[in-house]
Amino acid sequence: MTDEEKIKAMRLARAIASDISLYNEQKIIKGIEQDNLFEVLKEELEEGRELYKSRVSQEVYTTANFFERAVNDIVLRSKAHVKSKIW
Repeated sequence: MTDEEKIKAMRLARAIASDISLYNEQKIIKGIEQDNLFEVLKEELEEGRELYKSRVSQEVYTTANFFERAVNDIVLRSKAHVKSKIW
């Protein structure tokens, strides 16, 4: 895996996670408040993961967790202000 492949994969993962966050803000807030975020976003995350997988090499997909990291950074951390028993 080249550095260029890594950079492109990270950018793609962050773009997909940003879209998930942007278009599902109320679902995300509700999921954090009710401690069931991954259940609430199951379909969106699966769709995003499949898109990511289809656009990166198999090597990148199986050796790096860029998509999961982007979800944590963009979807979760951006909502750290939401009251929840999980924080």
